[in-house]
Amino acid sequence: MAKKVKKKELGLGIRALLSNQNIETQIEENPQEVVKELSDSIAMIPIDHIKANPEQPRSDFEEGPLKELSESIKVHGLIQPITLRRMSKNAYQIISGERRYRASKMAELKEVPAYIRIANDQEMLEMALIENIQREDLNPVEIAITYGRLKKEFDLTDQELAERVGKGRTTITNYIRVMSLPEEVIKALRDKEISMGHAKALINIKDKALMIALCQKVINEKLSVREIENLAKASKEENKSNKKPAKTNLSTEYQNIQDNLRSHFGSIVQLKLDTKKKGKGQISINFKDTEDLNRILDILDA
Repeated sequence: MAKKVKKKELGLGIRALLSNQNIETQIEENPQEVVKELSDSIAMIPIDHIKANPEQPRSDFEEGPLKELSESIKVHGLIQPITLRRMSKNAYQIISGERRYRASKMAELKEVPAYIRIANDQEMLEMALIENIQREDLNPVEIAITYGRLKKEFDLTDQELAERVGKGRTTITNYIRVMSLPEEVIKALRDKEISMGHAKALINIKDKALMIALCQKVINEKLSVREIENLAKASKEENKSNKKPAKTNLSTEYQNIQDNLRSHFGSIVQLKLDTKKKGKGQISINFKDTEDLNRILDILDA
């Protein structure tokens, strides 16, 4: 039977195990108490005992910044500890700090400073998300993916999820809605070509081709969130005015042409074919005001 350790003795023992690298023996004998103490203390863990978290929210690690961090670690060491989950003896999984872990391996460190925690799978995913938001600046798509996984895998409502991660319900809902955007828009958001504010405005546009076109317009013309909100509002009002939109009889080829025109002009474009005369038809381009008309005319003159 393991010897019980009093609180005062435990504090002394923690300092000893951190310096003498006797962490495994202490954890085996007093796992809950030791790990509780270690959550606020720093232990040196052999880097070979650490594995990446397969549920890591972050998926993009740019080579350039990673190499820069590695060079800094070579000179100054790893200043900010990573956070680990103890899986078994001499086996740890990253909760947060995978970028620092990768850079430390690149710098050929033998051990790294770490906080040790015990957590079940749900707690681990929640902690990984919260820790990364605080320290690693996840991009909006990575956050949205992780919120979606938490909600789906653990059967949570938006409100329950919001309470767990300390965010407002509306914030959670907006992030989850991001994943319903077309792939072209999601990629632009992930690559930081558009902001979360732009994405929230684009979500309200029902026309997928127009949504993609306006996304490209944001990138090309550096439109503000307010400008894209106004365009989205104009599109919504126009859809309301068309109570019974005409049924399209366009083939896939003509539909692609219409989509390309919408993308080119950043506006609603309709391609109509004459059913009686093959190859004959008309193109209409919508504009919301004089300024928008002049913009379209400039494109035509280019």
